[in-house]
Amino acid sequence: QVQLLESGGGLVQAGGSLTLSCAASGLTFSDAAMAWFRQAPGKEREFVASIDGTGIMTLYGNVVEGRFTIARDNAKNMVYLQMNSLKPEDTAAYYCAAGPRVSYRQQVYQNWGQGTQVTVSS
Repeated sequence: QVQLLESGGGLVQAGGSLTLSCAASGLTFSDAAMAWFRQAPGKEREFVASIDGTGIMTLYGNVVEGRFTIARDNAKNMVYLQMNSLKPEDTAAYYCAAGPRVSYRQQVYQNWGQGTQVTVSS
C-alpha cells in the first residue's frame, strides 16, 4: 500500500521561506515521478512542480515563477519542495503525489498524500 506523508507546512510571513517534505512508502520510489499540487479554499487544485525518478527532469507550474524548487532523495524515499519569496496567494493545502511520469496533469498521479497547510500572512 502506497503511503505519502507530507510535513513542513505552517504559518509564514510574506517574503519568507518554507520547505515541505513528503515521505513515501510502499512503492519503488526511484521509479516514481513525484509531484506537488496545491489547493486554496474555493479554488481548483493546481500543479506546482514535478520531478522524475532520477531527479534530473523537473517541471514547474506557472504559479512558481522561479521561487520554488523540487528535489528528491531516493536513498531516503523523500521529496521536497523548497519555497522562497512566499506570497499570500501561495496560501493553500499542498499535496504530494506519485505517478509513472512527470506531468502537470492530476490524472497521471495515482497516489496522493493528505496534504499539509501553508499559510502566508501579509
